[in-house]
Amino acid sequence: MSRTFASLRIFNFRLWFAGALVSNIGTWMQRVAQDWLVLTVLTPESGVAVGITTSLQFLPFLLLSAWAGLLADRFDHRKLLLLTQIGQGVLGLALAALTLLGHIELWHVYVFAFALGVVAAIDGPARQTFVSDLVAKEDLQNAVALNSTSFNAARLIGPGTAGLLIAAVGTGWVFLINALTYGATIVALLLMRTRELHPQDRASRRRGQVREGIRYMRHRPDLMIITIVVGVVAAMGLNFQLTSAMMAATEFGRGAGEYGVLGSVTAIGSLAGSLMAARRREARMRLVVGSAFAFGVAAAVMSIAPTYPLYVLSCIPVGFTALTMITSANAAVQMSTTPLMRGRVMALYMMVFLGTTPFGSPVVGWIGEHWGPRWSIGVGAISAIAISVAAAAWVLRNSDLTVEYQLSRPFVRVRYPTPEEEEREERDLAADEVLAQQVADRRTQP
Repeated sequence: MSRTFASLRIFNFRLWFAGALVSNIGTWMQRVAQDWLVLTVLTPESGVAVGITTSLQFLPFLLLSAWAGLLADRFDHRKLLLLTQIGQGVLGLALAALTLLGHIELWHVYVFAFALGVVAAIDGPARQTFVSDLVAKEDLQNAVALNSTSFNAARLIGPGTAGLLIAAVGTGWVFLINALTYGATIVALLLMRTRELHPQDRASRRRGQVREGIRYMRHRPDLMIITIVVGVVAAMGLNFQLTSAMMAATEFGRGAGEYGVLGSVTAIGSLAGSLMAARRREARMRLVVGSAFAFGVAAAVMSIAPTYPLYVLSCIPVGFTALTMITSANAAVQMSTTPLMRGRVMALYMMVFLGTTPFGSPVVGWIGEHWGPRWSIGVGAISAIAISVAAAAWVLRNSDLTVEYQLSRPFVRVRYPTPEEEEREERDLAADEVLAQQVADRRTQP
C-alpha cells in the first residue's frame, strides 16, 4: 500500500475512516441546510443571523474545550465517542422533526446550534486523540492526515448533495439524513477489535489539571505560534459557510444548488491538500506559517473574482491552502505533545481554532452585510497575510534557522536544525539548568 494510504491497512482505522466519512457527509449537509434555512427562509438574507448561528455552534468550544480535553485525557476515548455520537444524533432528529412539522423558528435554530456545539466540544478532543489509539506512533502523521481526508471527502460530497436535496425536498429531510448518519460512526466503534487498540496513558484524577495543560502550552512557544496563526485565520478567513452563502445569493444571485457547488469545489482543493499531507512523515511550523500566507493570497484572489465561474475556480486553491495549514497544524501539535497531556493540549488548540469563530463570524457577517460579500472574504485574506508575516518574523528572530542569499538559483536557501541537532541542544540546555541549580544551591549553603 502506498505511503499516502498506509494507515488503511489497519482494521480499526479502516472502520473509523469509513464511519467518520458517512457521518461527516451528514454533518456538512446539515451545515449547508442550516445556513440556507436561516438566510433564505427565516430571515430576509441576513448575514448577521447566519453569523450568529455559526457563532452559537462554535461558542461551546471556547467555553468547554479545556474541560473536554481533561475528559479525553482521563476516560476511554471509544466509550466517550459513543456517548457524543448518540447525543448528536438525538439532537439532529429533534431539529428535523421541528422543521418537517413546520414549527421551526429562528430561535429554535439558535438553540439547536448551541446544543450541538456543546456535544461537539466534548466530542472534539476525544475524536482528535482517538486517532493515536488506532495506529502506532510511526503511522500517526499519516492517520491524522487521512482523518482530515475523510472530513474533506465528505465536504466534497455533502454540500452539493445538500443543495440538490434542499431544492428537491427541503431542509427538514436534510436534517433527518444527518441524524441517521451518526449511526455509521456508532456501528464502527462497536465493531472495533479492542485488543488491537493502542490505548494511551490516562491522567490520574487530581486538582489543577486544566491549569497544568495551560502551563504546558505556555512553555511551548512552537505550539503557541501554531495555535495563534490557526486561530486568527479560522476566525476571519475560514467562514466558508457564511461567505459562500452571501456570495451565491447576494453577489451572483444564485440558488441553493449553486451554493452547494461552492462547498464541493472548495473541498476538491481541501481533499488534495489533505492527501498531500498524508505523504509527509512530519509537519513543521514553517509549513503551517507558509500555508497560512498562501491561503491569504488565494483568498484575496477569490474576493475579486468577477464572475460566478471564476469564483468557483478560485475555491480550489483556497481549499488546498486552508487544509494544508489545518492538517499540518493538527499533526504538529499532536506529534510533539506527550500522551498524558495530548487531550488537554488538543482541546486548547481546538478552543482557539474553533472557539474564535463566535467572534469572527458576526464581524465577517456584518462586513458582508454593510460593505458587501467581497469584503467579507477580503478581511480574512488580509488577516491571514498579516498573522503569517508576523509569525514568520518571530520564527526568524527566535529560531536557529539560517537564511542564505545568492545570485543564482536557488536565490534563497533556508537551513533548519536537524532532529539530532535539536535533541543535542535540548540535552545541553537541560545540563546547563542542572548546573545553574547546583551553583545556586552552593551559594545558599551556610
